[in-house]
Amino acid sequence: MEILMSVVIGIIFAVAVYLMMSRNLIRVIIGTLVISHGVHLLLLTMAGLQTGAPPLLSLEESSYTDPLPQALILTAIVIAFGVTSLLAVMGYKTYKAHKTVDLEELKGAKDE
Repeated sequence: MEILMSVVIGIIFAVAVYLMMSRNLIRVIIGTLVISHGVHLLLLTMAGLQTGAPPLLSLEESSYTDPLPQALILTAIVIAFGVTSLLAVMGYKTYKAHKTVDLEELKGAKDE
């Protein structure tokens, strides 16, 4: 299962890098969102399934998942949502000011 998830994470990273290399500002914003979700999956996959004593002392389980990476991923999801919202607002304001989302045209744009 970990090999399958590694392949899926690699595909997600490839798609995110492709989107971030685009000339369209909206695709760059979506690329940052996709790459953040790829990192979340990577962290969850790398945490893996632990063997040995469970985190709760009263249970006699043979395997368990560590709750710390899951808590970190939940925090990272909230932060990624905030960053994506900020980028979406900045992209909207850029479009309203310059009437384009093409990064090549924005590179030479002067403030009015």
